[in-house]
Amino acid sequence: QVQLVESGGGLVQAGESLRLSCTASGRTFSFRTMGWFRQAPGKEREFVAAIAWTGSITYYADSVRGRFTISGGNAKNTVYLQMNSLKPEDTAVYYCAASNSYSAQTTDRYDYWGQGTQVTVFS
Repeated sequence: QVQLVESGGGLVQAGESLRLSCTASGRTFSFRTMGWFRQAPGKEREFVAAIAWTGSITYYADSVRGRFTISGGNAKNTVYLQMNSLKPEDTAVYYCAASNSYSAQTTDRYDYWGQGTQVTVFS
């Protein structure tokens, strides 16, 4: 059994920051990549950022590169997403996910998902 629990979402004004956390438990030894995805109303779930479970390599969507930072890994079984300079278009439900594959950046390569946390950015 694997459980991913996200926290840290909320309501913020444009330009402000939020930090999301995702704590994993269970059979984490199979993890190779941890990712963050988001889904806005009426849109498909999209990739935001990912990190190797060892914490050595990171990946970002172009839309967040330079504003968001993913960190963490197997040292504490926790991954973070620091989101700075938030924009209204960042409004979405943010999901943490774990993959048994390396360099995973698409939803179909992820094996486990959290329940999601709402991030709302107003102008």
